Amino acid sequence: MLWDQHACVELVETADLTELHRYRPAGGGLVSVNVGYAPHGPAVTASLLAAFRAQVERIDGLALAAAVDDVDRVAAAGDTAVVFDLEDCAPLGGDLDAVASLVAQGVRTLAPTYNVANRAGGGCLDTVDDGLTPWGRDLVRELNARGVVPDGSHVGKRTTLDMCAVSSRPVVFSHSNLRAVWDHPRNITDDQARAAADTGGVVGITGVGIFLGPNTPTLSAMTRHLEHAVEVVGIDHVGVSTDFSFDWQTFRHVFATSPDLYDDSYTAWGPVEWMPPEIFVDLGAHLRDHGWGDLDIAAVLGGNFRRVARESWHPEPAPSGSTPHGPAPR
Repeated sequence: MLWDQHACVELVETADLTELHRYRPAGGGLVSVNVGYAPHGPAVTASLLAAFRAQVERIDGLALAAAVDDVDRVAAAGDTAVVFDLEDCAPLGGDLDAVASLVAQGVRTLAPTYNVANRAGGGCLDTVDDGLTPWGRDLVRELNARGVVPDGSHVGKRTTLDMCAVSSRPVVFSHSNLRAVWDHPRNITDDQARAAADTGGVVGITGVGIFLGPNTPTLSAMTRHLEHAVEVVGIDHVGVSTDFSFDWQTFRHVFATSPDLYDDSYTAWGPVEWMPPEIFVDLGAHLRDHGWGDLDIAAVLGGNFRRVARESWHPEPAPSGSTPHGPAPR
């Protein structure tokens, strides 16, 4: 099973999700599709979810997944299971109760911030990160309670460490590479990776060129990050994601015209390059050629993120007398 923990289509209702068929040569798996980030409010994300879900239901070879058993069934048939994720808490509109409705529509991963600080905490491009706010701590607890995986990608270092301390379930970096291999502000430190692993979480090495090296979206560059991550946190806590933007031409323009969200580190090596699914699906063969064993390959390509989903996607029982978004039991 190839489990891509984060990929992006154009965030418009008419985006063509048949593009997800580009993963099918892998022989079955899962793709988590982004449905909103910092610029998007609740109404936009709700509209995108409705449109994307309707498309998935119509397209042969794609299927919505509400549980890990659904993923297993779909992947075994050689098809692609689809879930959704959010980068930033803006699509919640400040309402913790909105998490439950998003889960019902298939959102399974949420990052509190996107590059810069918001109501929940600090972003990875902030010069000062004061950590999770009280509301951000309540958000992490609500994610735990509703079966959503907290995600540290794009989040500030101190805020991610707070997330790991607060969360009662695994915290992941769905699409983050290692700063020790390539010093980019979007990449994470070894300490961040260890903190996520200590929760039972996974670091998802991603295929964006500027996060792998000087705009180098190659399997060899991805392997360098994978091998360092395995050295730091162990084989059970490393996974993969493309972070591929199917609307890459549009998104290059967004990088260049949104200085409030992206600094010069996104454009210093020219137009951003992504690893397309056609290359990504060959990662297993590439790792095998570099001496990796089959069990380790299976863990990194999908087994580890599948384990996190198995441990996280079902809601926690609410403690007696708690409010709908009260603290989850630890």
